[in-house]
Amino acid sequence: MTGKFGLSAALTTPFSQDRAIEIPTMIAQAKRSLAAGCDSVTLFGTTGEGSSIGTRERTEILSAFLDAGIAANKLVTGVLVDSAQDAADQAGEALKAGARNILLAPPSYFKNVSDEGLFQWFSSVFHQLGDTGRDILVYNIPSVTAVGLSVELIGRLRHAFPGVVTGVKDSSGDWPYTQRLLSEHRDLVILIGDERHLAQGVRLGGQGAISGCANFLPQEVRAMAVDGVDDNRIVDLVAELLKNPVTPAVKVLVSHVTGETIWHTVRPPLVSISAENCKKLQAAFDTLFNRQAA
Repeated sequence: MTGKFGLSAALTTPFSQDRAIEIPTMIAQAKRSLAAGCDSVTLFGTTGEGSSIGTRERTEILSAFLDAGIAANKLVTGVLVDSAQDAADQAGEALKAGARNILLAPPSYFKNVSDEGLFQWFSSVFHQLGDTGRDILVYNIPSVTAVGLSVELIGRLRHAFPGVVTGVKDSSGDWPYTQRLLSEHRDLVILIGDERHLAQGVRLGGQGAISGCANFLPQEVRAMAVDGVDDNRIVDLVAELLKNPVTPAVKVLVSHVTGETIWHTVRPPLVSISAENCKKLQAAFDTLFNRQAA
């Protein structure tokens, strides 16, 4: 993939009351995000509750997006599984369809694993992908996986699999780690997952972001992710979001700006945040951005 990565909306997944995926609503949200300035949308990531979406559902959603006229090169696909075979199968399906990138998290069931064990797991995925392997963004989000990707491991992977491992999404929130990543691997696609560090990271050579906040503030986040412009409003909003479980909180704000109540529903083991906390979050958003709900 050539050119700067830019901004990808970490697309939220809408569920009906019985927790079936509402694919037309999901497609509409993707089209809104792209029309508002996002360079791509990311399906099945952390914000999209990707680990709660089954293989058959993924296939159905991917096909529906392509049938709806969303170009495959506008799609990044998250892969958040523990089996190397499942990871290769899910990544391979998306790559064969023409997806722009794969966002590949490490296995997370086993804890305290070594860099050597992680290297072997990623190697197994890439060997199973074979010639179809390309444009993999390895996903460092230890707050969720409890498995960190060291800078040394990333170096080993990129040298062992050139053209396959082409970037990192760093959602560690650990600024010294991010700085080192940008210093040692600046020629990779380094994406800053924590919006509080986004603009500064872009100014140091980061290529953009896969951002949950882009679901409801695409233009504002784009200025940070592409131009490196600071926006303390988004920093303050992230602080409010983090007072709650992040994915349900993001969905509250998607609902707030679209006027669609469907976004409040999440799949177990996540639960929706309380009505009181919804109101607090919505009020904070309106105060910071001088906006009201749709």
